[in-house]
Amino acid sequence: MNDAATPNHGPADGADNDVSPSRRSVLRTTAGVAGAGLALGAVGAAPASAAGAATAPGAADHRPPQQSAPPRKGPTMAGVPFERRSTVRVGIIGLGNRGSSMLPIFLTQPGVRIVALCEPVREKAERAAAKVVAAGQPAPAIYAKDEDDYRRLCERGDLDLVYVATPWETHFAMAKAAMLNGKHVGVECPVAMRLDELWALVDLSERTRRHCMQLENCCYGRNELRVLRMAHAGLFGELLHTAGAYNHDLRDLLFDPDYYEGPWRRKWHTRLRGDLYPNHAFGPVANYLDVNRGDRAVSIVSFGTPALGLAEYREANVPAGDPSYKETYTSADRTFSMVRTAKGRVIRLEHDVSTPHPYSRINSLGGTKGVFEDYPARIYLEPDHSNHQWGDFGRYADWDHWLWKEHANPPGGHGGMDYLLIFRLIQCLRLGLVPDFDVYDAATWTAPVPLSHASIKAQGAPQEIPDFTRGEWRKARSGMDSAKPVE
Repeated sequence: MNDAATPNHGPADGADNDVSPSRRSVLRTTAGVAGAGLALGAVGAAPASAAGAATAPGAADHRPPQQSAPPRKGPTMAGVPFERRSTVRVGIIGLGNRGSSMLPIFLTQPGVRIVALCEPVREKAERAAAKVVAAGQPAPAIYAKDEDDYRRLCERGDLDLVYVATPWETHFAMAKAAMLNGKHVGVECPVAMRLDELWALVDLSERTRRHCMQLENCCYGRNELRVLRMAHAGLFGELLHTAGAYNHDLRDLLFDPDYYEGPWRRKWHTRLRGDLYPNHAFGPVANYLDVNRGDRAVSIVSFGTPALGLAEYREANVPAGDPSYKETYTSADRTFSMVRTAKGRVIRLEHDVSTPHPYSRINSLGGTKGVFEDYPARIYLEPDHSNHQWGDFGRYADWDHWLWKEHANPPGGHGGMDYLLIFRLIQCLRLGLVPDFDVYDAATWTAPVPLSHASIKAQGAPQEIPDFTRGEWRKARSGMDSAKPVE
């Protein structure tokens, strides 16, 4: 993921991009202000080809999504396993805050070799390469020559997986390059920023037979996985509703030139009005409802508050004359989205990084037998609880996922979720297993970025969420609640 998923400010991808970054700044993950290049484009555009050409910010962003799926470009990727391999050869694109924090986790995994690193600030790439050598591996190749070096990394013949930890607007181009060159790719959140790009990634994954995964670490949270197993065991009865959020006060970091340099992330608050970062909210709760595995998200309605928080914070904390005073913030301080599923269930999503509030991902699930709510964790299930009093969620520790039973105190950031994400990804690659999530999940979990914007601009008009699976969602299949493999 690209930002902190726990109340403390965790590592981010730390790259700089202006509204129109230069080709070189597609990769930049540290200092410097960018020039010209990628832009938001057609936020609600109909699915396009893999090229996904960008247009000027705001252009055609009122167009509704296409109502029917385009023809499939290849067999489905649902349920497709990786090829079994003893060694997973990894290339990393982006060594800012996020990429550099994930590198040590990759290095702890047995059977992983870091083959190549791409980062336009050579000093950062060299420091990362030194860590690889210190871990006992051969020195990785460094790609820091020009704006196209991520393409050269993807063209290597000795990579199995490309990991992308760069600014949001660069994710699509890098995932595309990886798959076109025969590599599986794991991308930090969100996987792309436009609907046509999401369709293009689905098409490319099917055509190239390579997995494109949204590396959503919150899916590996201890509470999230425990609730998932309890839900699948029927403890909540028939499932009715869920809620997730990314409510995280980031105002200080958004104006910190040493954290979000450029500052690329704050610029997005001048471009879109909707939910900029839905994945931490949507991914875990979609898993509870088996979205894309027996149910699917069919529509979204979004509303947003006025955009006041960032300007107010800037006035109180940023010196006059700072370049940020040229920015006009349009992204709602808090967005509220209601997603309807094919089975009639309701998912509530929230996003707020612009106002003062305690950290919360909400993480709620309700059914005919009771409800769970997080932050703090509490539960009420019949027949265990009565008198309208919350119960102790700790009593249900026996329902912990095997990953948490095997790794009771996982190292790494965000309470161990980062470690378990990489551990499980590498395990699936080495053993030739089906990944816990796929390109259809990546597209679904990211679709609220453009669609919430379109809904808010249309005064809350419902927006159809495309069926990225093209009907495969009707088939039950495994996901995060998978059995422990035998190695």
